[in-house]
Order: sequence, then structure tokens, then C-alpha cells
Amino acid sequence: MAKKISVVINTYNAEEFLAQCLEAVKDFDETVVCDMESTDHTVEIARQYGCKVVTFPKANHKSAEPARTFAIQSATSEWVLVVDADEIIQPEMRQQLYDTIAQPDCAAGYYIARHNIFMGMYVRDFSYDYQLRFFIREGTVWPPYVHTFPTVQGRVERLHPRNKKCVMLHLMDETMFQNIAKLNQYTDNEVEKKASKNYGLWALFWRPAWRFFRSYIQGGGFRMGKRGLIRAMLAAVYQYVLVAKIMERKYRSESKG
Repeated sequence: MAKKISVVINTYNAEEFLAQCLEAVKDFDETVVCDMESTDHTVEIARQYGCKVVTFPKANHKSAEPARTFAIQSATSEWVLVVDADEIIQPEMRQQLYDTIAQPDCAAGYYIARHNIFMGMYVRDFSYDYQLRFFIREGTVWPPYVHTFPTVQGRVERLHPRNKKCVMLHLMDETMFQNIAKLNQYTDNEVEKKASKNYGLWALFWRPAWRFFRSYIQGGGFRMGKRGLIRAMLAAVYQYVLVAKIMERKYRSESKG
């Protein structure tokens, strides 16, 4: 019997690209939309596409991560593919996923390639953003912190695209204002995850420098011209702000003590 795949999508006010996203995954075995009490037309669009819709309380959550495990366990298929509401699964990738799990020696989870847009340009093919989004549902848990990957029970591998169409397309092309706003929001959330870190002065230099190197040199950002330089600098600034916020939290705690 062929193995089945459920697509799981976490949403909050995600109407902008949702119809495109759902149209691209309609040929999978099941689509589950886990909504965090949207106030726009997100749920209406999901129901128009015949999705299974479940609700996770928004409360004070600022990212989808606290709802990820609940969403995954709301699916019914053996395998789960997690897709964001602004991402497109191309038909070629869908076929590669089914072919992969049909193999008797397949892994329990796979990092899949995502193609991002930055300042109106898709990041070059040598710099795919690999995300752990495809895995066996049973036993998988997603930590409730931003920028984390799920814990999968079993071997995890990177799934290399057969061709340039076997990738997930990320449609969101955020403005610089949005990038900086998210930088501030995500670093706030990530402080909770890394609060126990005891960073010293050197971390303010080496962490931003390493992220710049990974993006601009190792990831080939230099081939994108000025866009690549700006993107690499943003990655470096993110790390600088994160370390500074962790230090701030520690210093404020010590002053209160």
C-alpha cells in the first residue's frame, strides 16, 4: 500500500498567498490548516479548498512554533509535510517526496530545499535554504521557539532536488521595514530559547562575522551583487542584536538580584 502524506499549514491572518499555497498542495492525501484565530479570510479560504481546519488559541504567541506540534498531530497520514501559507510546493517536488518514501530504506525525516526571494530576486540556486519539513508524524515534536526544527524519531537526511523545480518556493518578498521588524520580533522570541547562554565579549564579534561569512562567501551571496551584501549584513546584525539582548537580560537580572 502506498504511503500517504498530509500537508500541514499553520496560519494567522494568512489570506494573501493562501489560495496559491492550497492550490499547489491539493493533490496530496490530506491538507490540515491549523489556524491561530485569524481575523481575515484565512479560514474561509481553507474551507473553500476542503481542508481540515483546526484551531489553536492565539493568546500572546508571536510565532507559529507553539502550535506546530498540535498541528502535526492533527494530521492522519503516516507522513507530514509542513508548509507555510506563503510557500508553494511544485509538482516535481511532490513527486519526488512520494518516490522517496516509497523506498524501503528511506529516512524518518528530510530537510527539503526552499528557494527564497530577497529584494525582488530569487536567491541563487547555490544557496537553497534547507528546512526540516518532511517527516514521519508519530513521535515528532516541534519546540515552541522561533527558528527551531522538529525532533524526529529516527534518521534524518537532506533531500537533494532532482532538478531546479524540485524545490519549495517562498513567495514572501519582505520589505526592509518588514525584515527589520521581524529581526526585532524573532530575536525577542529566541532570547527565551537561549537564555541560559553565557556569551562573552568575543561573541559580539565572532557570531555576526561567522553569519556574514556563511551568507556572503559560503552561500554565494557575493554573486547577487548589492542585494547579496545587504542580505549578509542583515544576517550579521541579527546575531549581534540577539547576543546583545541575551546579555541585557543577564545584566538586568543580576542588577535586580
